[in-house]
Amino acid sequence: MTSRLDTELNRQLQESSGLSQGDYGVLVALSEAPAERLRPFELGRELNWEQSRLSHHLSRMVKRDLVERENCSEDRRGAFVVLTAAGRQAIENAAPAHVAAVRRLVFDALSEQEVRTLAAVSDKVLARLDDQAEEHGPTATH
Repeated sequence: MTSRLDTELNRQLQESSGLSQGDYGVLVALSEAPAERLRPFELGRELNWEQSRLSHHLSRMVKRDLVERENCSEDRRGAFVVLTAAGRQAIENAAPAHVAAVRRLVFDALSEQEVRTLAAVSDKVLARLDDQAEEHGPTATH
């Protein structure tokens, strides 16, 4: 189910906005961050992505002017990933159709009780995954 849902949501997102789910995830994380910027390691942790995947994806998004890299004044070796005006516009344009697709494909098919049950099951599975990650260290979540 998760694979088919992911495929359909990605298809609809691409069709309606030209964004991939990866693009959307990056843009959401940045749009919700203070000053619309995150350090790459924070963004990678938020998305649960390996460093190489994040680096390649951000390079493609920089070329499309959705994000930019900005040097960190406190740490000359560090950098920030920053949402651009075009990235802000892209997420604002994409979000309504994407939210509607999630609602139509998932929540409209469920009763209120089923939504509560889904939330409870999800919380239990996520807690188990958190326990597993703690047992195996920080790379277990990738």
